[in-house]
Amino acid sequence: MDAAPARDLCRFIDASPSPAHAAEQLVQALTAAGFRALAPTAPEWGLEPGRWLVRSGASVVAFVLRSRAPRRFHLVGAHTDSPHLRLKPRAAYACEGCRQLGVEIYGGVLLNSWLDRDLGLAGTVFDRNGREHLVRLHRPLARVPQLAIHLDRQVNENGLKLNAQTHLAPIWGLAGSGEPAEQLNALVAEAAGIRADDLLAHDLSLYDLTPSVLGGADGDLIFAPRLDNLASCHAGLRALIDTTEGDESIVPVLACFDHEEVGSQSATGADGPLLANVLERLALELGLSRSAYLAALAGSLMISADMAHAVHPNYADRHEPRHKPLLGQGPVLKSNHNQRYATSAASAAAIRRTAAAASIPLQDFVARTDLGCGSTIGPITAANLGIAVADVGTPMLSMHSARECAASADHAPFIALMRAHLRG
Repeated sequence: MDAAPARDLCRFIDASPSPAHAAEQLVQALTAAGFRALAPTAPEWGLEPGRWLVRSGASVVAFVLRSRAPRRFHLVGAHTDSPHLRLKPRAAYACEGCRQLGVEIYGGVLLNSWLDRDLGLAGTVFDRNGREHLVRLHRPLARVPQLAIHLDRQVNENGLKLNAQTHLAPIWGLAGSGEPAEQLNALVAEAAGIRADDLLAHDLSLYDLTPSVLGGADGDLIFAPRLDNLASCHAGLRALIDTTEGDESIVPVLACFDHEEVGSQSATGADGPLLANVLERLALELGLSRSAYLAALAGSLMISADMAHAVHPNYADRHEPRHKPLLGQGPVLKSNHNQRYATSAASAAAIRRTAAAASIPLQDFVARTDLGCGSTIGPITAANLGIAVADVGTPMLSMHSARECAASADHAPFIALMRAHLRG
């Protein structure tokens, strides 16, 4: 097994404690690989064959122009955000002798997984001049302490029940004579390199400080936070960077969006205008008519890359009996006839052909008929742009936990499948 892709994934995840940091890592890697930045506010881009990227907030769209006469797009879509605890605007307060932080639950968090962990703080702040600053307090700043079993004797028999408002507020020190809000502002401003009275707004996330590692007796597992969905962002990044040659009529595109975990309805989410604007501007700058642009969309194909549910050995009955993806057995094609995933028979066939040509095994996932099914950016993109989409992911355990688990051997074929798709 080539562990290098999995090790590089661990590095990428550890450098990306917030969606903004993930976007910054994407931009840095793309820029180092020769991609040039385009400003969303520029009236003209002056496109020519080459490598290009557009960043908006914590979302990044990058593409390769092989010629001035593209006829369709091959896309990989992923998302930079993961479920976590995010600070409220007026977060700091004192209670029962402790300094605490008011947090909002972002996305479908497994709440219990955030208990008794050493937590850092990362994200962005804005100063009074409108400048944005990346912030990372990479030290054990906060902790959500669990109630002792002596005060909840039936917890093991009745299960742990957590109230998101009252039980998830972290402590970050002892209350003293100072004002907690001022103390937090000073701490964050120092990390941003600005004066405390210049800090006007923040978007800050708590994150687990435990590093990402290759685990298991033989290093065949990945233990890491935010595998869902930074593993897909990283795989798409490596695939696009490696995409040099290919069909000149195809434009390879990587789109990594923010806000998927909360529904994608934002200016920088998959249900917003970002991708459509980038693709249409690309087409118009190359001289395509509106009709030709719509025809290009109709002939395009996207891999909606998001992690998949591996069969859990302790809960195998939660899976559809004939669709149990195994850790270490390769990428997973996800289907749902109720359109929670966008895979159709046609898009499934296209991805199966690509995988077979590249000798990449594919597994299948369908949820049990009596259980609900999650969703991805796939159906949103298919509906908004009229692009054929196949939902594909890497099998994993502990999805939406503060610490997740996947197989080391699955990351390289995930990259290879995307690379083959982008090359056309």
